[in-house]
Amino acid sequence: MPRAIISPSVLASDFGKLSAECKRMMDGGAEWLHMDVMDGHFVPNITMGPPILACVHKGVPGIFMDCHMMVSDPEKWVDDVAAAGGALYCFHHEATNNPMALIKQIHEKGMKAGIAISPDTPSLEITHEVGNAVDMILVMTVYPGRGGQKFIERCVPKVAELRARFPHQNIEVDGGVGPSTVDACANAGSNIIVAGTAIFNAEDPEGVIQGMKMTVTNAQAKIAAERDY
Repeated sequence: MPRAIISPSVLASDFGKLSAECKRMMDGGAEWLHMDVMDGHFVPNITMGPPILACVHKGVPGIFMDCHMMVSDPEKWVDDVAAAGGALYCFHHEATNNPMALIKQIHEKGMKAGIAISPDTPSLEITHEVGNAVDMILVMTVYPGRGGQKFIERCVPKVAELRARFPHQNIEVDGGVGPSTVDACANAGSNIIVAGTAIFNAEDPEGVIQGMKMTVTNAQAKIAAERDY
C-alpha cells in the first residue's frame, strides 16, 4: 500500500506571509504542501500562479509543492509551473480532452502527474490507462473553487472504487477533511489527505498532522491485511 501523506492546503493560510506559513507546516511534519491554483474560469475564484509558486519555492528550501490546477487550459501552464518549482501537477479530468498527452507533457518536465475529479464526476471516468499512467488520483470531496466548504460524504465511495482498481496508486482526498472526516477517507483507501482550515487554524497543527497521518497509516495497514487475507 502507498504510504500516508498529509498535504496542508495553503488556501487556508495567511497569504501575507505565505512562505513562513508553508515553513510552519513543514516544521510541523507536513511532507507536501497543497497549492491551489485557480484561474477564475474553470472555477469562480483566482488565487496564486507560477510567480507566487516560484517565490515560495525559493523561500522554503525542500518544499514539495502539490499543485492542484483548477484551470480551464491545464496544458498551457505545465512549463511555467515546472519552472516555478512545482513537484506534482494535478489537472482536472473535466478540463482536458487528452489526458494521456497532458500526462506525458507533465512527466517530460520532470514533475509527477495527478488527475482530479470533481464531486459530480464518476470515478469510472478514470480509465485503466489513465489511472496507471498518473502518479496520483485526486477525489474532490467539495466543489472546487473555495476553501472552508462542508465535506460531501457521497464522494467517499469513489475513493473505495478507485482503491479497488488501483491498489498501489496514490489516492488523494481534498475538501472539508479534518479530524472528524479523515476516518471515512482513510478507511475507503485514501493515503494522501489535504486539509486546510483544520490544520492552519488549529492550536496544535503538528498534533493534527500527526493524528491524521496515524489514522491513515492504521487504515492502510488494515486494508493491506484484509487484501492479503
